[in-house]
Amino acid sequence: MDEMLILVDKYDNSIGSAGKMDVHQKGMLHRAFSIFIFNKKGNVLLQKRAETKYHSSGLWTNSCCGHPRVGEVLDTAAHRRLGEEMGFDCPLKKMLSFIYHATLPNTLIEYEYDHVFIGQFDKEPIINIGEVSDYKWVNPLKLRKFINKAPGEYTVWFKEIINSLSNQDIKDWQRQL
Repeated sequence: MDEMLILVDKYDNSIGSAGKMDVHQKGMLHRAFSIFIFNKKGNVLLQKRAETKYHSSGLWTNSCCGHPRVGEVLDTAAHRRLGEEMGFDCPLKKMLSFIYHATLPNTLIEYEYDHVFIGQFDKEPIINIGEVSDYKWVNPLKLRKFINKAPGEYTVWFKEIINSLSNQDIKDWQRQL
């Protein structure tokens, strides 16, 4: 059965639901979240999406991302998905929200009201290989350089988030953990 996503208006008010594939084929605005996990050294955990993912497969992205289920609280969904993808949980703090729209190479459309969370974890994740093919810890102040060198290796939403942040924003996030 196709996972049902929460459709929202431009203020993140729920206006209904639709199946995940239908949402991404028609480009419907829906609720999503992105998680950035830092360690005590200040590095951020990146994941490489599994090759079997229906879009953006094999691309590097933030620590975890996903969609809340119909009737599921956003924070609960973020914790659930962190466990499902990366095999751990930790306290999370919401930092910002934004809307982005992008047509992906496979003609699917990302149109998300994305809520961005941060957290801290100092062990190695236990990745779910059905979701994640690899991971690495990276100095977040070097991310723009990596993205500019090979933009096709990163997800569209990850690039949107990183390019919207200043180095000071990233340092502020790290201090809040």
